Amino acid sequence: MTAVSAPPDAAQAASSARTGTRRRIPRPRFSAWHLLLAPMALLFAVPLIWLALSSVMSNAQINRFPPALWPSHPDLDGYRYVLGNAMFPRWFANSFLVSLVTVTANLVLGTLGGYAFARMRFAGSRLLLGLMLATMAIPFQLTMIPTFLVMKQLGLIDSLGALIVPSLVTPFSVFLLRQFFLSLPRELEEVAWIDGCSRLRVLWRIVLPLSRPALSTVAVLTFLSTWNDLTWPLIAINHDTQYTLQLGLTTFQGQHHTQWAAVMAGNVITVLPVLLAFLGAQKAFIQSITSTGLKG
Repeated sequence: MTAVSAPPDAAQAASSARTGTRRRIPRPRFSAWHLLLAPMALLFAVPLIWLALSSVMSNAQINRFPPALWPSHPDLDGYRYVLGNAMFPRWFANSFLVSLVTVTANLVLGTLGGYAFARMRFAGSRLLLGLMLATMAIPFQLTMIPTFLVMKQLGLIDSLGALIVPSLVTPFSVFLLRQFFLSLPRELEEVAWIDGCSRLRVLWRIVLPLSRPALSTVAVLTFLSTWNDLTWPLIAINHDTQYTLQLGLTTFQGQHHTQWAAVMAGNVITVLPVLLAFLGAQKAFIQSITSTGLKG
């Protein structure tokens, strides 16, 4: 009879068990930079920690001087006030809808524009690219009134459309995706063209799967700017049913009395989606910035 040999993994495990050795678990490497970065990270985290602690304080504790650094008796009245407000779920849904549509539009239109500038040569392409990049240097205060007049002519003032249409595509998303597409080798696309693929099919089947870091970066940055925007909704929206979260939180602050516990609790709820979105796409964000050469 022939003996059946054990699989290599099983033999190695049995050998390790006999010898009493354990497989080493890789440990994170320590760098001297950690001595500098750890205190800086803690310094930047202090406002968030203070915000979370203040959200479980009462108004009396928040208004006390000197201010309380730690809640003596955690109080959830701020969260009850915010979540009990009938308009708060509506404001959250408005912010989510505006952010979702804006992010989706920037991914679709930014991809098409960035790929056209990266791979296609047409009359005036360089001039058009330069003009587009020049608009990034124009501050919002200069375009605020013309944008308002355009939205008024379209009949979108005091509606979510006034918040969505001006941000359907941004020059930054087109430029970032263009830079990433330029870093991809043309040979991959040329092979697909030889096989008879159209430009859109090449973009969908080959370019986009390789562009996930850049797409994640565009999605996160667009989401952050849209979710945190206050100036434009303050101008374009008048009725409280169309408020976004940032605009709705301002109603908790009055001229003579401010519900500071509610303001802090509302800000915690507002910051959580932004924080989760950034932490979820942090690796892709760093990879995209390093691959496109947008440093410093």
